[in-house]
Amino acid sequence: MENITNPALRKKLEKAGRSRLVGKKKPLTAGRILYLFCAYVFLAFIVLVSAYPIIWVIMSSFKSNAAILGNPFSLPDTFNLDAYLSVLNQYSFGTYALNSLITAGGSTVVSIIFYAMAAYVIAKYNFPLKNFIYIILTLTLLVPGHTKTQPIFQMIMNMGLYDTRTGLWLVYLSGGIAMSLFVLKANFASIPMDLNEAASIDGSGFFRTFWQINLPLARNGLATAGILMFLGNWNEYYYAALLTSSEANRTLPVSLSYFNQAFSYDYTRMFAALTIVVLPGIIIYAFFQEQVTASVASSGVKG
Repeated sequence: MENITNPALRKKLEKAGRSRLVGKKKPLTAGRILYLFCAYVFLAFIVLVSAYPIIWVIMSSFKSNAAILGNPFSLPDTFNLDAYLSVLNQYSFGTYALNSLITAGGSTVVSIIFYAMAAYVIAKYNFPLKNFIYIILTLTLLVPGHTKTQPIFQMIMNMGLYDTRTGLWLVYLSGGIAMSLFVLKANFASIPMDLNEAASIDGSGFFRTFWQINLPLARNGLATAGILMFLGNWNEYYYAALLTSSEANRTLPVSLSYFNQAFSYDYTRMFAALTIVVLPGIIIYAFFQEQVTASVASSGVKG
């Protein structure tokens, strides 16, 4: 099809190809209607079970303690932001949020750039021990995170980075390497090598071919790997609690332990704090869900 120059004929052939892939629609028989009905009911049940706890927490953050304890499943009478303003103004919540944004966001951006370089080379070039190196890097997914506690803690202490955002940032920088490499390698492998050859003929070097041609075409994989890493770092608690000790350097997940004590009987403000922590991840995923879906499909078919 690449050799066909007639636009009309090329368009007809592409349309015919899509038609063969889509195929004819199956007739709506009684059995198929029953199957579709059961499938949609099951999917709706899964969505309800998954989304209801989050919706309940958000709705409860607008209710008083008496309303939460008296009728926990009712809708709030009014939607006021008093609980949110109290949390943000009285408990250094802005400092915790800024620390989470710097450590989670900064480490995600920098690590994705390095992981993309590694995945591009592994996907497009042959060199000694390539498969061995890729296997070793992806096998880190099987290593439990807590088994690395002692070496990571000792390294951070020796570098003088304990109770600093820089130390936590370095730890997050190395997280998610296995999943990121898997997703990015599959996306780079799906890009035709003909583009690299054409760029080389036009005088494009290695770095220009990577940055200007391959990297934009792998945006779905970059979005997927970035979202997975950011959400993992944003919600990370273990190392944030282990490697920091002052409120000036601690992140939102660690701060929730403080709020649990401060709001032990103030459920309205507790739910407001939980909403502030959870909502950014939901919003980010909602914006990039199409890229995530496309990348996962590409990884499953061509990876």
